[in-house]
Amino acid sequence: MIIYNITINIHESVHDQWMIWMQHKHIPEMLATGKFTNAKLVRVLVEEEMGGVTYSAQFTTDSLATLEKFYQEDDAVLQAEGQKLFGEKMLTFRTELQVISEH
Repeated sequence: MIIYNITINIHESVHDQWMIWMQHKHIPEMLATGKFTNAKLVRVLVEEEMGGVTYSAQFTTDSLATLEKFYQEDDAVLQAEGQKLFGEKMLTFRTELQVISEH
């Protein structure tokens, strides 16, 4: 199992708009690709020196091959919308995580 993790720092001035977009549009669109089985949105409990609020969006998929298909077929369009709406007020970085065990 693979977790596609997106860490997002969102500026306070667009926070509420971003939260609505994330929960009601972006996450459903990510799941609608058929490449992820579930998603979690969690707040990172740290105060950033640069300000803003930090979140982690975690999308579970079955394999790196499926994640690669997502990158090839869906990623550019989905990323572009967030950049268009929030620009420099949204900073992101992505991490691929392999689940070793669950207890």
